[in-house]
Amino acid sequence: MTFSMSDQEFAQYLDSARITGNVATPRENNLDHIQGFLDHNEHLEFGVQRAREYSWDEVFEIMVRRAGLNPDRSHTHGQDTIGSAQCIEQLREYARIFGQAVRERKRILFATGHPAGLFPIYAEMARVARAAGASVLEIEQGEHFLDGDVRQIFSVVMFEQYGNLQHTHFPGPMKIALDQLRERAQLPELVVSDHGMAGYAASTEGLLTIGIADCNDPGLFVAAEQGDLPVCVPMDDNVPPNRYEPVIDFIITEAGLEQYR
Repeated sequence: MTFSMSDQEFAQYLDSARITGNVATPRENNLDHIQGFLDHNEHLEFGVQRAREYSWDEVFEIMVRRAGLNPDRSHTHGQDTIGSAQCIEQLREYARIFGQAVRERKRILFATGHPAGLFPIYAEMARVARAAGASVLEIEQGEHFLDGDVRQIFSVVMFEQYGNLQHTHFPGPMKIALDQLRERAQLPELVVSDHGMAGYAASTEGLLTIGIADCNDPGLFVAAEQGDLPVCVPMDDNVPPNRYEPVIDFIITEAGLEQYR
């Protein structure tokens, strides 16, 4: 399907779907996660190697500018926001980098720490990339991580535990995948991911990575600020998956790959 909305119409859709605008993540959670990142909480660091230490005010300003958080510092509880303008701007660059990698038939790895939300975006991107001639990388599944294992479904790497696909911020599944691919001399030329898996690929491994992050995920936005991550798309990462269908259409159309859908 070809994307046909104007930027204004798309912004209105994103806000109405609560992908941007008044999102579900509460203000207090966003502010707590900024402090957790500063405190080196592994679950919130996202595998990001800091170029320097940051102050709370600096990270808050990054989140306002890059993610569209409410800039009122006295607002500490209740509703918070993601900016549709920031989302669309970053999605356009996200699609450009993806489209270029596909046209050049690069090796691409897809992975998610949010299988209940973002998985369909990556699965469709992977299908289109393969149809267009790119090399979509596959890993050996079942390697142990925590009390579960690393799986790959429709070419998307994720974490399984106790029979369920798990939401995780940890970078471990990406490390496992990249270690396998390194042994085969098949490291990706582009990583499409989120959360700790994107942070680890971009900041620790130095791989070209495009990422998606929610407004309570300061680690990836700091990675973008440092130049480790060329794109960090701000959006709610766990709305019902069908609401992302226009986002998928936008990515594929902006990438110039709609003929492969």
